[in-house]
Amino acid sequence: MPLTILLRCRDLEETRQFYQSALGFNVRDSAEGTLTAEHQRETLIFTPSDLWESPLGFSGTIYFTVPDVDGYFASVKDKAAVAWPIQDMPYGSREFGVRDCNGYHLAFQQAQA
Repeated sequence: MPLTILLRCRDLEETRQFYQSALGFNVRDSAEGTLTAEHQRETLIFTPSDLWESPLGFSGTIYFTVPDVDGYFASVKDKAAVAWPIQDMPYGSREFGVRDCNGYHLAFQQAQA
């Protein structure tokens, strides 16, 4: 089942550039001044509006599953702030994490066989 997450951002253009250039997501303008960033079947929608009447932030990590996590890490490690390097985790995945331009933590994982 695909997942869509709506997040607040500081600046739509900065967010567009980060997700397109650093992470290679497909990015497009979407409804009512929002920005949609897609990676495989997962979708993030960004809005500069404070729909929640709260400070910008999120207390969690958004995980994406990729078919070749080592190759993806090699392609983004010099373009994004690495939160944790690529590694085998005790819970059975190989993953790494980055911080996006808005401070959100994104993890990219590949399940181990």
